[in-house]
Amino acid sequence: MKPVKDYNYTDSVKHLVKKMNESGGFQSAKLGKAAKIFKKMTENPDCTTFLSFPACIAATGTRGILKQLVKQKKVDSVITTCGTLDHDLARVWKDYYQGKFKSDDAELHQQGINRLGNVYVPNESYGEVLENKIQSILKKIYKEKKEWSTQELIDRFGKEISDEEKADESFVYWCHENDIPITVPGFTDGAFGSQLWMFWQKNKQFKINAFKDEHQLSDTVFEAEETGALLVGGGISKHHVIWWNQFRNGLDHAVGITTANEYDGSLSGAKVSEAVSWGKVKEEADYITVHGDATILLPLVVSQVL
Repeated sequence: MKPVKDYNYTDSVKHLVKKMNESGGFQSAKLGKAAKIFKKMTENPDCTTFLSFPACIAATGTRGILKQLVKQKKVDSVITTCGTLDHDLARVWKDYYQGKFKSDDAELHQQGINRLGNVYVPNESYGEVLENKIQSILKKIYKEKKEWSTQELIDRFGKEISDEEKADESFVYWCHENDIPITVPGFTDGAFGSQLWMFWQKNKQFKINAFKDEHQLSDTVFEAEETGALLVGGGISKHHVIWWNQFRNGLDHAVGITTANEYDGSLSGAKVSEAVSWGKVKEEADYITVHGDATILLPLVVSQVL
C-alpha cells in the first residue's frame, strides 16, 4: 500500500483563486470571496483568528496545509476534536495508507485495517502505537503535576514529540512551537481521550480541568479587538468557536466550508448566516459559506495567505 503523504502549498494556484472571486460561477465565486475574507482577517494584527476543523482531514494529506497555517502563525487559536490528536500523533510514529471507498470492510477488519473514507489505518498505526506512546508520556508528566487543562496537556505532548524524526510534520508540534492553544471540548471522544481514562484508572489524582480551557477562551474573546474564524466542517469544534464569540456580540469575519445540508437543522449544515440570528456572527460582519469537500477547498482558501 502507498502511504498517505501531506502536501505543502505552492503558489501556482494563487492567481486562479483570485480570478474565482470575479468569475460569477456558483461555488467558485464563493470560494474566491472566502479566500479574500480569510486573507483580510489574517493580515489584520488586531484580529484574533480562530481555526476549527474535524479530525477526519488530519488523516489525509490536508494535514500538511493545517500544519502550514500554524507553522506560519496565520491563526491564533485552534478548536478541534479528539481524533485530530489521534491522527496527528499516530502519523508522527506510523504511516496511514491510501485506500478505496469501495472496499470489503469485513475483509479489512479481518486484516486489522480500519477504513476512514478512502484512507486505510492499520491497527498498528493507530490504537497500538497510540497506547504505547501516550501511556509512556503520561507516566513522565504525571510526576510533574496532576491536573492539566486540555490546552496544557496537548501543548506538552507537542513538546514531548519534538525529538521525533517526523515532528516537523506534526500540527500539534507546531502549535506548541508557536504557542497556539489547541482546545478539545470533547476530549474523551477518541483514542487520545481513552488513553487518558485508562491512565486515570491507576492514577486517580490525574485530572483534566476543562473549565480552565473555557476560562482561556473567555479571556481570548473578551480581550480581542476583532475576531475572525475559518470554520471547516461542523460539529462541536465549529459550535465552540461561534458559541464563545456570541459573548462579544459575534464574529467580525467568518468563512465556513461544509458538505452538509441545512434542511435537517444540523449545525454542520447551517450556513454562517444562521449564526447571525443567534448573535454569534455580527450583522455587519463579512462572511460566506462555501459548499464542498474541505480536502479540495481548504488548500485553495489557504493559498492566499501562505
